[in-house]
Amino acid sequence: MGIKVFKLPDLGEGLTESEIVSWHVAEGDAVQLNQILGEVETAKAVVELPSPFTGVVRTLHEGPGTTVSVGEPIVSIEVEEPGQEDGGKASGEPASQRQPNLVGYGAAAERNGRPARRPRRTAAAAGATAVPTAVAETVPQRARAAEHNGIAGAPAPGQTQDVPQLMPAAPVATERPRSTPPVRKLAKDLGVDLAQVVGTGDRGLITRGDVQNFHDAGSAAPVEAPASGTGGGWLAGAAEAETRIPVKGVRKLTAAAMVASAFTAPHASSFLTVDATASMELIQRLKEHKAFAGLKLTPLTITAKAVCLALGRHPELNARWDESAGEIVQQNYVNLGIAAATPRGLTVPNIKGAHRLDLRRLAEALGELAETARAGKTAPSDLRGGTISITNIGVFGIDAGTPILNPGESAILAVGAVRRQPWEYRGEVALRDVVTLSLSFDHRVVDGAQAGRFLADVGTILSEPAMVLAMV
Repeated sequence: MGIKVFKLPDLGEGLTESEIVSWHVAEGDAVQLNQILGEVETAKAVVELPSPFTGVVRTLHEGPGTTVSVGEPIVSIEVEEPGQEDGGKASGEPASQRQPNLVGYGAAAERNGRPARRPRRTAAAAGATAVPTAVAETVPQRARAAEHNGIAGAPAPGQTQDVPQLMPAAPVATERPRSTPPVRKLAKDLGVDLAQVVGTGDRGLITRGDVQNFHDAGSAAPVEAPASGTGGGWLAGAAEAETRIPVKGVRKLTAAAMVASAFTAPHASSFLTVDATASMELIQRLKEHKAFAGLKLTPLTITAKAVCLALGRHPELNARWDESAGEIVQQNYVNLGIAAATPRGLTVPNIKGAHRLDLRRLAEALGELAETARAGKTAPSDLRGGTISITNIGVFGIDAGTPILNPGESAILAVGAVRRQPWEYRGEVALRDVVTLSLSFDHRVVDGAQAGRFLADVGTILSEPAMVLAMV
C-alpha cells in the first residue's frame, strides 16, 4: 500500500487559492477514480474536486472554511501501490495521471496497481480516535451547507441526513493559525490567543501588528453589548455588540474589482425616464404566444434586446480602454453581462454572442444564466470576457442609481422598477408604466453625447418597440 497526496490543482483564470466549501467524503471512506471528493470556492465560482486516485481516504488536510493555495495538500489517499508516496513521484507516470489538470473533468486512469476497496469506518471502529475538523459537523450544519451550495442529495427541511455518529468525548483537531515564529513568541509574551486574532497578511497570515492591535484592544475598556430584551432596537437580545464577517470568495473579488474600477475609470452617469407601457403590453402578448410558452419574460428581457440593437448604432459603448497600448478597443460582438445577486455575493456572468440571439433565445439564455448563478454553478469562463452589462435594480423596488463599471467594460445600464404613475400621454395625463434607465460609462472611452444617443435609442425601443423597424 502507498499514500498519494492530492494537492489543490491549478484552477486557471489566474486564481491562486480557493476555499474548502464542503467534503463529500470522510477519513476511512473508499473512493473511486473521479468520484467527487468535495467542493471548493474560488473568487469566481464553486467547483467540484474529482478524486485522481482509487483507494481509501486517510487524511483530509483542511476543513471547510479554510483557504488553500494552489499546490498545497488537501487529501491523502492510500492506494494499493507499495512503496510510493507523495503523489507517486517515483512511479514515473505523467503528472496528468496523478492529478486532474482541469477541475470538474476528472483524472486520467491509474495504470499501476489494483484499486483498493475498503469499507467505511464506523464510529465504533474508530474508538476514541480524534475526529478531524472536516467531518466534525452536526447533521443540521451539513444539511444547511448542502442546501446553500446546491449539493445533490441535500435533505429536505425537517429531514435528517445519515452521517457518522461522533464520539462525545473525542477531541477535535483544529488548524493552527498561520503565523511566523517571532509573531508566535510575541503573542506568548503578551498572553494573546492566536486563534482569536484575524490575520491581515498574505492569505490570512497573522502579523505582529495584528497581535499588538488585538492586545491593545483587549486592554481598553470593553464595549458592553445591549442588554437582552431592552431598548426595543433590532439588536435587542444580541449576544455581542458587533458581528465580524470574513471577506473572501466572490465578495473579496468584487470588492477589489470595484475599487480598481472606481479609481481607474472616470465614471459619468446619465439618466432617462421613459414610458414603457408599450413594452409591458408586448410582454403580455408574447406570454400568450405559443413560441414563448414556458419562458420567463420581463422588462429585463426587452431591455437586453434593446441594448444589443442600440449597440449596433453606437458601437463606441461596446468598447474597452487598453492602457498598455494606448488604444480604445471596440468589440464587434456583444457578450452581455447580467449582474446577479447570489448567496455568494454579486456576480456578473455574461451571455456570449448576445447580439446574434433573437428575443426568444435571449429569454432562454437569461433564464439559464439566472438559474445557474443562483445555484452557485456559474463557470469561470462565463464570468470573463463581458463587453457591456445590465443590472436590474428594479427587482428590489429601486428606481435609479449610479452603478460601477464592471472592470474591462465601458458601460453598464441599470434598469429601475416599472411603476404605474401619471404621465403625459397624447396631450393628456394618464396612468402609464414608467421606468428610469441609469447609464454609467467610462468617460475616457465614451463622450457624453455618445452616451446620450445610446440611452435615447434604448429608451425609444422601450417606449415604442415598433420603432426597431425604423432604426435597423
